Amino acid sequence: MGLSTAVSGGGAGSSEAVRICVFDLRRGQQEGQELDKILYFYPPELAFSYQLSVIGLSEGLITFTRIFSPNAACEVIEAERHSHIFYQAEPDIWMVMVVEKNKELEAIWRIEALRSVLKEAHSLFMMFHGPIRPMLDKEPSGELLRTNLSTFFTDYLSDFSAGKKLQVPSFRDTLQEKGSVQMLTVGREAAIEVQSLVRVLESSAGNAQCHSLVLFHDLLVSTSLSPEDAVNLYTYAVLRMTPRALSSGTSSWSYLRKGSTAVQTTTSVSASEQPYASRDTSQTEDSKYLLPRPLKQSKWSKGKDGFLVTNAAAADVRNSISHPPTVWLQQSEERMYLCAYQHKYLTIIVLIPVASSNSAEQGISMAKQQILENASLKISKVEERLSKGWGGENAYHVTGYRYLLLDGDRSVSRASPPIKVTTLAKESLVAMCKVREEVDLEKSRAKWDDKGHEKDLEVCVRAKNNAWVIARVTRGKELYMVLEKGGETLLYASDAMEKFSNR
Repeated sequence: MGLSTAVSGGGAGSSEAVRICVFDLRRGQQEGQELDKILYFYPPELAFSYQLSVIGLSEGLITFTRIFSPNAACEVIEAERHSHIFYQAEPDIWMVMVVEKNKELEAIWRIEALRSVLKEAHSLFMMFHGPIRPMLDKEPSGELLRTNLSTFFTDYLSDFSAGKKLQVPSFRDTLQEKGSVQMLTVGREAAIEVQSLVRVLESSAGNAQCHSLVLFHDLLVSTSLSPEDAVNLYTYAVLRMTPRALSSGTSSWSYLRKGSTAVQTTTSVSASEQPYASRDTSQTEDSKYLLPRPLKQSKWSKGKDGFLVTNAAAADVRNSISHPPTVWLQQSEERMYLCAYQHKYLTIIVLIPVASSNSAEQGISMAKQQILENASLKISKVEERLSKGWGGENAYHVTGYRYLLLDGDRSVSRASPPIKVTTLAKESLVAMCKVREEVDLEKSRAKWDDKGHEKDLEVCVRAKNNAWVIARVTRGKELYMVLEKGGETLLYASDAMEKFSNR
């Protein structure tokens, strides 16, 4: 009763069933300074007293669970009317999502799918702004960080808007996986041509060590980035930069395409508009710059020379200079300029070390010139070869199967096309959602019981509509499958699983 009461209400006129907060356990410990711990809260219009009650409850749950499990962070608390999903993004930096339960069928979700939203948000924020803790150490007031978080979440959550509310992942998205890339399978000759192209691309900035990421449609062809950095840049590219994202003005694979974008954004955010901003109106160095808005909708466009341009990067207000976007790599902890080129359905991203040139204009200009002079022909050949072997959006559809295949070690996934998944009955998807929830629990238990042992698991469940719902976990790989042939036996389902696994 206490948990439900603490997160109910929250201010007149607020009907949002989702709450998202980011807070720092190290801040606001003195009486009268409690607001200082709040770094971000959604919806932002809710009263401070309500925001503090939600964060205070979350802080209490974190502290309480540490008594029984000091080495395992709190992950989820299920109350009567709400689910509380926790994610420790950085040391003592927590992100919490509170989702209201209701009796509607659409309200069935998987906890790990909700947590993956928090993980993705933090990863994308870090890619453009860097880690949160160093930002707080550099500016203890936290004003700039709060402004960055506010603008970032405004843009990020626009993909989740359904009317005036957020629509979180539900059972309908159970055969999709955030935090992974979808690869394009290419033949030997195409792979050789791609590698030749990559060598030219990564030498476009002279002796500086560049990185690249190549996509065809919304599938990854090649990258020299670490798995973590590759997932982040791939996710961003599919959200905002691929041909389909550019043409539609929204994410091409977002499962939240229902409804129109309800979150309105602005070009810049002033200190007076921020609920926790300092009242000091003196000019600061940061106030000379508009904040970068890399996730703002429709901010990328294709230039006549094939390079993608954006006005979402930070700008020097005094000199009207627009700086190229930069990204921060987790593995090397290095900041890189982002240079993107597009030829038909081929999207190429080259990352150039910021430290390699005296100015952004110089580094990007030289790279563009080298790409146009040395890589144009190779780019055309690669795109032509990949197009000839392209089987369309249903290229990885397997007749009779609806599936999701995950390789956790490489952060790679492959799944049935979304249009095919929509043909499944609700009962099948709900059953798969519940099976995946059970697998998530088993994986979590195995992780803490024996960190050096990967648990193998196989589950076959008959859904209410007689569909077979199957899950298999072995050697770090996961396969989830739905077979809607109600008259078939368990032996048939097992044979079907083996046939698919052997493909």
